Amino acid sequence: MSQRVLTTESGAPVADNQNSASAGIGGPLLLQDQHLLEKLARFNRERVPERVVHARGSGAYGHFEVTDDVTDFTHAEFLDTVGKRTEVFVRFSTVADSLGGADAVRDPRGFAVKFYTREGNYDLVGNNTPVFFVKDPIKFPDFIHSQKRDPFTGRQEPDNVWDFWANSPEATHQVTWLMGDRGIPASYRHMDGFGSHTYQWTNAEGEAFYVKYHFKTNQGIRCLSAEQAAEIAGQDPTSHQTDLLQAIERGVHPSWTLHVQLMPVAEAAGYRFNPFDVTKVWPHRDYPLRRVGRLVLDRNPDNVFAEVEQAAFSPNNFVPGIGPSPDKMLQGRLFAYADAQRYRLGVNHTRLAVNAPRATTAENYGRDGLMAANSQPRYAKNYEPNSYDGPVETGRPLAAPLAVSGHTGTHAAPQHTKDDDFFQAGELYRLMTEDEKKRLVANIAGGLSQVSRDDVIEKNLAHFHAADPAYGKRVEAAVRALRED
Repeated sequence: MSQRVLTTESGAPVADNQNSASAGIGGPLLLQDQHLLEKLARFNRERVPERVVHARGSGAYGHFEVTDDVTDFTHAEFLDTVGKRTEVFVRFSTVADSLGGADAVRDPRGFAVKFYTREGNYDLVGNNTPVFFVKDPIKFPDFIHSQKRDPFTGRQEPDNVWDFWANSPEATHQVTWLMGDRGIPASYRHMDGFGSHTYQWTNAEGEAFYVKYHFKTNQGIRCLSAEQAAEIAGQDPTSHQTDLLQAIERGVHPSWTLHVQLMPVAEAAGYRFNPFDVTKVWPHRDYPLRRVGRLVLDRNPDNVFAEVEQAAFSPNNFVPGIGPSPDKMLQGRLFAYADAQRYRLGVNHTRLAVNAPRATTAENYGRDGLMAANSQPRYAKNYEPNSYDGPVETGRPLAAPLAVSGHTGTHAAPQHTKDDDFFQAGELYRLMTEDEKKRLVANIAGGLSQVSRDDVIEKNLAHFHAADPAYGKRVEAAVRALRED
């Protein structure tokens, strides 16, 4: 077998890849050395802008298999038959830190699933927590600014983190999740995933249901203490990536069982709290979990940059039978996620292998742009309607329409009878064992005690008192003890 020949980008053979061309032995290098210039110029451009959030990520391929009949609730093709398998790509991530950050940190984890269905790609973009910090997307950039590195000090500042939370009481529920035992998963394999938002399913008869997704890990929940996480992050900053890669390589294929909660659309308006508020969960006693199928990861990407870094997800990538709800945060993300990838990767990022449909073909009239490939047949028209047998609309909406009423304006979310920012945080606290409560209080106090302003500390303490008097009292005592040391 003959040796493969190294070439330039244009395919010309490379004579010498060890020495640059120079003006004589030991002389200055020559501008005419095309191979040197091409290598250096390309090297300078190897990185695309990293994600503002969810920058540090890992991913794997696998499949989703339907195990239970849900056709009474959705006519989505990939869910229509028990036993049907659909190829998937899943990306896990931390939220706040940069691409070079450590995996074993106290931070929510992204849990994004791309289903390569016969009716197009369906992206389900969620986290390992069922709730979030804010309920309106207009607050999202400010929230992320408060959690990222300070522009002056260049590090995450407790003053910024806790000041935002002090002035955002709706964050109390998620803060209780984050500071509790599940705030640092031991690995991506040992955590649950949630759609977090409320979505809509529509069945073949046009009947609509609101839905929440729950991926329950079949490996069992395993988490790290703050001390364990600090040690692991120092020894192997890529600990979660290492674990996922090695598990799949040795044939240990992680899996999750998908369950959903389903609410008939007619029940939403009269529910005791706003069911579209992403800072709240639906109690299982009201809407029990219903099993749907099994998610299995069994193949690692061949190239992390091409397939994990360039993987692009958008919650606006729906398929027939699935659509959005009036969840405000979801509505904002319908635009923001896809737009982030247009900025990072270009308008043609959907044609990259990891993002392109696999069980069907994309047919549309998009054209040109950065990295455009000639994907249209010769003489094909790039406008619609046309008289040349181009692709046409179906006239069939993906999901049921959302009812609207009233006047335009910057409205606060409608109030339901039991809406508040603290009750569910208190419920979560009261579910914890005594040891879990001790660790939760210690984690909160460890960060809050570093805040420089007393009024910011007092505002945060008031949130914990409102969630549960004992919760607030214990956090207050722990903060006071640390600040007196």
